[in-house]
Amino acid sequence: MNASRKLVIGAAALALTVGGVVAVSSASAEPREAARAAVTTTAWAKVAANGAVQGSSGVSAIRKFGIGRYNIDTYGDLGNCALLGTINTNGGSDPGPGSSSILVGKVSSNTLFIRTATPSAGGTAAVDSDRPFSITIVC
Repeated sequence: MNASRKLVIGAAALALTVGGVVAVSSASAEPREAARAAVTTTAWAKVAANGAVQGSSGVSAIRKFGIGRYNIDTYGDLGNCALLGTINTNGGSDPGPGSSSILVGKVSSNTLFIRTATPSAGGTAAVDSDRPFSITIVC
């Protein structure tokens, strides 16, 4: 056994005897960019067309204030976050024919504005329509 190996084994035995911890370090093969790419879902919500919350996390309030218009308050700051939204079906009976759309934008540092529409519908529903939706905030 060489001297350095004896020294490591002796240090480990001493640390275990005294109640210490032996730490072994090795360089990670993971690139630094991959570590930075980790994201956290800060908040999410699933909302019925009438504004009723069907599930959420990180959301403090949802207010429906017009046809297809909703404000969502979050507990965290929305700065530098990705805001993702999608229209959901209404339990298998989709209320609008053809296409639908959702707009997600910031009103303030912790409030989102959601606007849902059915562009392919006739009449006022082409501008705004109450649609069930889901949002995800990723920072």
